[in-house]
Amino acid sequence: MQTLKVELADRSYPIHIGKNLISDASLILPYLKRKYVAIVTNTTVAPLYLDKLSQALQAAGVTVIPIILPDGEAYKNTETLNKIYDNLLKNRCERSTTLIALGGGVIGDLTGYAAATYLRGVPFIQIPTTLLSQVDSSVGGKTGINHPLGKNMIGAFYQPQLVLADIDTLQTLPAREFSAGMAEVIKYGLIRDADFFDWLESNMASLMQLNEAELSYAIYHSCQNKADVVAKDEHEQGERALLNLGHTFGHAIENAMGYGVWLHGEAVAAGTMMAADLSQRMGWLTQQEVARIKKSFETANLPIAAPKLGVERYLDLMGLDKKVENGKIRLILQQGIGKAVITSDYDAEELKETLALC
Repeated sequence: MQTLKVELADRSYPIHIGKNLISDASLILPYLKRKYVAIVTNTTVAPLYLDKLSQALQAAGVTVIPIILPDGEAYKNTETLNKIYDNLLKNRCERSTTLIALGGGVIGDLTGYAAATYLRGVPFIQIPTTLLSQVDSSVGGKTGINHPLGKNMIGAFYQPQLVLADIDTLQTLPAREFSAGMAEVIKYGLIRDADFFDWLESNMASLMQLNEAELSYAIYHSCQNKADVVAKDEHEQGERALLNLGHTFGHAIENAMGYGVWLHGEAVAAGTMMAADLSQRMGWLTQQEVARIKKSFETANLPIAAPKLGVERYLDLMGLDKKVENGKIRLILQQGIGKAVITSDYDAEELKETLALC
């Protein structure tokens, strides 16, 4: 097992990465205020891992309340959130009750937001079961739900007590979901870690075959990159926004196509290619660098072309992004591999030329 820490003073917490962590209650017990937990999961993950986690905790004397939600991005909404509240209230859960998110990014975001708001805040633990959630959404305390007009527009910054990334869970992950997670792994290399991007280029084939040594390395370095950024800018006032490379374009794709039609990582990959195209038009990326980015996504079986929505539709949806400031869409662009910037200083006509390709 490898461990790293998200350094946030009195709200710091560890990320454990390893095998068979779900069965090890000793990793969880020190973070419980009392031996009473609610495990929030979904209909896909529950048959695979709910019993394993519940039995480990129950053997340690912990009372477990299972909350099983429907699976999919389409259910990341107020209706599903209320199902969590309903279960917590019916079981008279108190502020000492810990919520455990067992699942991918949707479950983690929903559970975290429920924890942030139930009784004005209860503790929660992240046990991410997808690659995307292990390397990105489980770390950093972003929680929330979607609104019909925009993705992740309702939420809160609320840090977990602990993150357990059990790489065994990736063995049951559909290939498409694994590829979606690779979009976020590649992102870290592109925005701040050129050496890691070089390593990914050399080891992508092993990663796609779920080789444990390469997987552990990629997950650890992704989490380390995110932990470093979060420690410097917890509430996304500056550097943390760089983690959203490709997301402004990608969220527009997800919204337009219907939540869940494109997986988040797929939309981020296509969105990152759009950001690369605009960066090249601005003279910030070379043609060779854009080709390297494209190849990395292709090798990870990710889409490199965005759906054709039309310029005005893209601009309308991108205008709902959280990074809009004074009516201006701020974008994450690249000034080379390993160096990203957040900027509103771009040529509007060049942006339209990028969007016109879609």
